[in-house]
Amino acid sequence: MVKMLKYMVVHNDPHISWEKVEENWAKLANVEKCRWVRTCFNKEKGLRYCEWLSPDEDTLKSIFIDLNISYESIVEVEETVPDLWGKRWEEHLVAEETASTRGF
Repeated sequence: MVKMLKYMVVHNDPHISWEKVEENWAKLANVEKCRWVRTCFNKEKGLRYCEWLSPDEDTLKSIFIDLNISYESIVEVEETVPDLWGKRWEEHLVAEETASTRGF
């Protein structure tokens, strides 16, 4: 199985019709080389932030080129969540310190 990396794709096109955005989403939902995870959007401004899993940036770019979908940027990203920075993270560190699987 190919390792999938996480990417954030920014689409900034205030002039695109919402019908066209939905048409593109229907196409992207069926892509097999990469996986569309989710999109956060501002419909009024024509701004969309799309999270993708892809083996590499070029594969992802080729999908948008083949489907004639514009994008502003494609960036490999990592993720964090608030739990890692609050009390639960401290609890995790304590549990990790005493775990029998430490170091694996």
